[in-house]
Amino acid sequence: MAGSRLAVLVLLVPGLLAAQQPTARIVTPGTVPEVTLQEAILLANRVQPNVVQAQAAIKNAEAQKKVASGAWLPNLNANSGAGYFYSQGGRVDQNTGQFIPANTETETINTGLSTSWDVFTGFRRGNDSKAAKAGLTAAEASFANASYQQRFNTTIQFFTALAGREIVLVREQSVKRAEEQLKAAVVRLHAGTATRSDSLRSVVTLGNTRVALSQAQASLIGAEAALARLIGHDGRVRAADDSVFYHPVVSVDTTVLLQEAMSRSPSVQSTAATLAQAQAQLKASKSTYWPQLALSASWSYNGNNANNFGLQNQRQVNLGFNWAIFNRFVRERNIELQESNLLVAQANAEDAEHQVQSLMLGQFAQVDATRLQMEISQQSLEASREDLRVVAERYRLGVATIVDLLVSQESLTQAELEVVNARFAYLQALAQIEAIVGRPL
Repeated sequence: MAGSRLAVLVLLVPGLLAAQQPTARIVTPGTVPEVTLQEAILLANRVQPNVVQAQAAIKNAEAQKKVASGAWLPNLNANSGAGYFYSQGGRVDQNTGQFIPANTETETINTGLSTSWDVFTGFRRGNDSKAAKAGLTAAEASFANASYQQRFNTTIQFFTALAGREIVLVREQSVKRAEEQLKAAVVRLHAGTATRSDSLRSVVTLGNTRVALSQAQASLIGAEAALARLIGHDGRVRAADDSVFYHPVVSVDTTVLLQEAMSRSPSVQSTAATLAQAQAQLKASKSTYWPQLALSASWSYNGNNANNFGLQNQRQVNLGFNWAIFNRFVRERNIELQESNLLVAQANAEDAEHQVQSLMLGQFAQVDATRLQMEISQQSLEASREDLRVVAERYRLGVATIVDLLVSQESLTQAELEVVNARFAYLQALAQIEAIVGRPL
């Protein structure tokens, strides 16, 4: 009876191996486009809405700065026209000053130029120019911040896809070990040096490893699809491996880097420029307390059929004075609004500095922790490999049990996964620091 069971088990092993083979396999590299990290970052910055919106904000700020500069220049208008008039009663032509009898048809032509210039605006133009320059600086800093935040997001997704592929490789090695162990268990069962329980445990272990492989493959597909979305590509995109990622330890001077982040971080620069803009806008809103002086001039030529369209010249120069002594508290409301905006800008600027300092300190600690994690995980991997070698030899000699061997194999798989996770956790911590500082390390 035992012999018949053994024969059935031996015959079923190839079928079990085939039946447990995952149906969803990783697409071969040739069928999925591949991008490097730098390529992914450049492509993402071209298509991601937050970066495109930040670029549009720069163009708007540049246009506003041009408008503020143009306020110092006079404007110039040109006009011309022709007309036909019929008068039933007598009247005086407003253009030529001639009396036009009743029942008269008149044809007229006119052309002219007019200009005006604000002589004094209560210092509004100067403050508007300062506000526009600060607005452009804020837009440029916001664009830099959006670019580096997008760089960080793309880097994280790139590393997620790359780590996913390495995890798949680890799971594939785990499956191979489980397959070899099952075959060895069946051979030992046939030779009478192992129990049927050993073979059944090996079958269960192989099934579990293949389930884990299938899950890793599904995660990889999702990560590569998410990376493709970030760079504006359909389907999936592979993350190109690089030897640099395998030696990621970077020397970081925390004191210098923290000082640099406090001064040049895009978020700090953006809020500081917004604060300067709010200060200038508040001063500009107070310009209405001052009188306004405007100089205007016009030149025109007019004629009609009564004088054979002889053009008569008219010139006018005017210096206007306007002083809004009381405008029903509209001016005061605008000033209070700008003062409120200034308080908000001050709070945002201070909070941005505190946030950068907090994030940098947290990331410094994270870098140290992940660096230590890398060292320990590598030591654990070497120990797990040696442990598996020893346990496998003991199992071959009949000293260790199948449970000891399977536990050792699982420990090796976990150690391999820890090495992958620790390395990419360290790379992600460095990427976060780069996003805060606003430059590559």
